[in-house]
Amino acid sequence: MSVIRQGLWLRCVRTLVLALAVLGASTTASAAVVVSVAIAPPALPVYAQPICPGPGYIWIPGYWAYGPVGYYWVPGTWVIAPYVGALWTPGYWGWASGAYVWHAGYWGPHVGFYGGINYGFGYFGVGYAGGYWREGAFYYNRSVSNVNVNVHNTYNTTVVNNTNVNRVSFNGGQGGVRAEPTASEQAAMRETHTQATAAQVRHEQASGNNRSMLASVNQGRPSIAATPKAGAFGHRDSVAAEGAVKRDRSVTQTGPYGQGGGQPRQHANAGMQGQGQPNYQQGSQHMHGQGQPQDQAHVEGQGRGGEHHGEGHTR
Repeated sequence: MSVIRQGLWLRCVRTLVLALAVLGASTTASAAVVVSVAIAPPALPVYAQPICPGPGYIWIPGYWAYGPVGYYWVPGTWVIAPYVGALWTPGYWGWASGAYVWHAGYWGPHVGFYGGINYGFGYFGVGYAGGYWREGAFYYNRSVSNVNVNVHNTYNTTVVNNTNVNRVSFNGGQGGVRAEPTASEQAAMRETHTQATAAQVRHEQASGNNRSMLASVNQGRPSIAATPKAGAFGHRDSVAAEGAVKRDRSVTQTGPYGQGGGQPRQHANAGMQGQGQPNYQQGSQHMHGQGQPQDQAHVEGQGRGGEHHGEGHTR
């Protein structure tokens, strides 16, 4: 690494360790690395969503992370929820004090604020329209989630997405998404949260160690834009971003389960046998918001302007 780039990295990144005390019978300590960068992250790539591996998996949308040599893509992936009732709030980049600051994602009983970023696949800028928990099982909305016969708890509801459709990947600043937390998002932000699972952490680390994920290399169109499970970069069901250089065992087709419209990919889920029911951690009290009727979409929080019907990003 050049001296100039080392200096840029040291100037752009600040680290802050936060100790959080949780009231009540349990005590939790949480440490977070706060990253701020002088340069805005690239636009979100357009890609398809791999088929859900099995029951209990929650979609984690892809995002741009930052490392010593610049922005790199962390592919979207399916991850087993850490406990029954857990929902994922995606991380986002937000403009503050003259820099773009990364706000890490987290697990909780409700979806909080993620900058109004339209990540697609149910994360349209506010809440999550891809499914809901009921009686210990997660139900998937087939209009925005790519599921097949491996998953039986499904429903099909067109989602009114009250978010302007674009590929902007940051909140605030010049050209950024203009969104503020709603009352429900603010309440969700005050709830007890769980950090990213070990599988998610390894997934991001592997992305950072893969040169092809660098925005400076892939020009914002990564050859691995999404994977069927965390860390499964070489799996034949991993997908490339639209316009990426094709590689063996990659898929570049887009659809309503991708960030571009069209029909979902229908194919055998080979190589994904033996998933079964996820082994959830027991004793979690996060069971709010269950019993959602199947004749309406479940979107945590309130929308913000415009309409969008059950699709991912459109260009």
